[in-house]
Amino acid sequence: MTETVVLLCLAIAAAAALYASVGHGGASAYIALMALTGLAPEEVRPAALVLNILVAGLGAWRFVRAGRFDWRVFWPFAAAAIPAAFLAGSVDVPEHIYRPLLAVALAAAAARYLFWPQLDAIKSSAPPSVLVALPAGALLGALAGLTGIGGGVYLSPLLVFAGWADPQRATGIAACFIVVNSAAGLAGRASSLAALPDYLPWMAGAAIIGAFIGTNWSLKGLSKSGVLRVLGVVLGIAAAALAT
Repeated sequence: MTETVVLLCLAIAAAAALYASVGHGGASAYIALMALTGLAPEEVRPAALVLNILVAGLGAWRFVRAGRFDWRVFWPFAAAAIPAAFLAGSVDVPEHIYRPLLAVALAAAAARYLFWPQLDAIKSSAPPSVLVALPAGALLGALAGLTGIGGGVYLSPLLVFAGWADPQRATGIAACFIVVNSAAGLAGRASSLAALPDYLPWMAGAAIIGAFIGTNWSLKGLSKSGVLRVLGVVLGIAAAALAT
């Protein structure tokens, strides 16, 4: 491996640890990191989705086993998001249109959870109605397919802010959502798999190690407020990545 690849793998491991602690896959961070190394856009998006599936998959397995999941919240979002992500995955939308809008929305959510996590850490939660969750899931799936990330970075703050899940259950719901969405988005870009970088296995190994560390930290040391503060950091990084 070259020095650049080693540094990239270390950065991916760190990003995976941070993102996995709140049930996210980290695709927005991987996209930014790989772009800095000079990878072509056609290599970056499929590679980011593969890493997303690995990191979120490990998180989903661990969080579901720990009881941080709610099927009633998950299924309508996922049912609508999967076809939307698949269809949107094959659509090319000018980045100058959606990136600034998403960056502003994520930055606003980041500020809320960094500075006022107690607002959402203590309130009660209840699943949304199916009539609300289905269109919301379709929108989130479409966003995930268009942007090349799993959608959990949009779902987590929505679940917590709307009172549809507490911060800890939102980690497991988001992780499962990311897995199915990323898989659908990758299927919609199946032709791009031929462009995956040769050193993807090294990046994958680094991402899995980071995900294990991050999920361990979340399960053993993060309270509801702590989850939200880390979520604020993650959303801030995602916003910065989209803004650049």
